[in-house]
Amino acid sequence: MKAIQYYGPQNIKYEDVPVKPPQKGEVTVKVISALTCGTDVKTYRRGHPVLIKDIPSGFGHEFAGIIEKTGDGVENFKAGDRVVAANSAPCGQCFFCKKGEYNLCENLDLLNGAYAEYITVPERIVRKNMLILPDNLSFDKAAFCEPLANVVHGVERTEIKPGQTVGIIGIGPIGLMFARLAKLKGAKVIAAGRNPLKLKAAEDFAEADEIIDLKKYPNPEKIIKEYTEEHRGLDVAVECVGLPEIWERIFSCVRPGGTVHFFGGCKSGSKVSIDTTKMHYGDIKLMSVFHHTPKYFRMALDYIASGEVDVEKLITKTIGLKDIEWAMKEHMAGNAIKFLVKPQENI
Repeated sequence: MKAIQYYGPQNIKYEDVPVKPPQKGEVTVKVISALTCGTDVKTYRRGHPVLIKDIPSGFGHEFAGIIEKTGDGVENFKAGDRVVAANSAPCGQCFFCKKGEYNLCENLDLLNGAYAEYITVPERIVRKNMLILPDNLSFDKAAFCEPLANVVHGVERTEIKPGQTVGIIGIGPIGLMFARLAKLKGAKVIAAGRNPLKLKAAEDFAEADEIIDLKKYPNPEKIIKEYTEEHRGLDVAVECVGLPEIWERIFSCVRPGGTVHFFGGCKSGSKVSIDTTKMHYGDIKLMSVFHHTPKYFRMALDYIASGEVDVEKLITKTIGLKDIEWAMKEHMAGNAIKFLVKPQENI
């Protein structure tokens, strides 16, 4: 098959590689639709010790397709089924899984290889985190289940309530989806970012109530508060950039009694400083959420299938496998939200 192989930072190749035959409990999926992702861009740029453990490696992890072949012992799926699979599944046996904290599973192996004509899904994901698509749901939309599942997890854990004012700083695909779900929860949503393409998506896709161009307002703390009740600050502030300096600055946007959600993951080893007086005497809740679970993956599929989250509005362009490296560079230049990848088509 044709596939993108990852050899190291800024070193990926379009190659012929063997299709991995499905072993017991596994399935091989013909990839119909895949998506580029900010995590893949970071991996391309500087590597990723968790996501990529062996080199060369398959690359890409958001996809949907048709089961081509099943291994022995697969009971709930068959060849020809239209499916979407997550990029991980919890073991159910470790310390964290026994506490129901499945996203923290100590044996959470991550699946890569969506930028290919076929991908073989491990047995545990087949059992716990692969879903059959509704007949009327396209592969293009279904491929968004994995990124949206992370956001569903974040929104549910934040416990956003109707009438709250929620500010999203950083409106890449994840920030945009967070803004959309906060809107569906009945919140007033303020979205802040710099990129014109993403600012437009904050209006068209997320339907944010207020949109702040950070190029015009490089110090947004004051203007954000002007959009809040009695100018006291946000009920919920969500950081979706993953930069320590933004983690620190967003803290000043939230009101006493509010919640700060650090949703964007910073580079390993990063440190931040926080005003402990404001945090303690202001009764401010600080939180972070990582990854997803089978529950939130299912909820993501339901959101997409219902039409409440019109994910296709986040697609910048459709490309073929040969264009993956170009797509990574376009992301780095700020020229894209999501690329839809069609491995079976000669684009």
